[in-house]
Amino acid sequence: MATLYHFPFCANSRFIRLVLAEMGLEPTLFEERPWERRDDFLLINPAGATPVLLEQTGLVVPGAGVIAEYLDETRGLGLSGRRMLPDDTVERVEVRRLLDWFLIKFDSEVTGYLVNEKISKRFMSAHEGGGPPDMNAIRAARTNVRYHLKYIGYLIARRRWIAGDNLTYADLAAAAHLSCADYLGDVPWDEDEMARNWYARIKSRPSFRGLLADRVAGMPPAAHYADLDF
Repeated sequence: MATLYHFPFCANSRFIRLVLAEMGLEPTLFEERPWERRDDFLLINPAGATPVLLEQTGLVVPGAGVIAEYLDETRGLGLSGRRMLPDDTVERVEVRRLLDWFLIKFDSEVTGYLVNEKISKRFMSAHEGGGPPDMNAIRAARTNVRYHLKYIGYLIARRRWIAGDNLTYADLAAAAHLSCADYLGDVPWDEDEMARNWYARIKSRPSFRGLLADRVAGMPPAAHYADLDF
């Protein structure tokens, strides 16, 4: 059994958890707090970032994008029609483009700010960067999430799923990032019905149950967070 080093509210870790669940894989989950920079963790991933997949063979696969590609190469063909990185070259490019959008752009403009300021800082010591949240960063994230939500709505208005006719890595990456912001009550769902309906579809999948069960000590989620019908 593989081990996934993750932080429960690291959105990129959540993406890999969704991927593994959709593939029917149940890794051992090891909660890692990246800001602690544990020596043992740095030995397997000098970058000190989550997620990291450690195979039984000892192979270390670091980073959400790398793990997603690795899982497709090693398990994707066995999924038949449920493969989340399409066979077609043009379709694969579109999935990868959107993966980059959510794992990097959305993270740097929305999720990274919200999770760091509202969650991670609660558990950090002063020398690790802990302290009161930076409200300017939070306001920036709340502003940015609006155009990301509209972009998702734009895509879904033209496609069955974000990248095309089938569920792909793109949907899981987008949903993973939105789930963090949604826990904190920072997604204005009433501003885009198409995006809201798409997220309700994703949230209702069995693979999402683990994410909906996650909790931050002393910080309950938004009232609708685990409500499959909002």
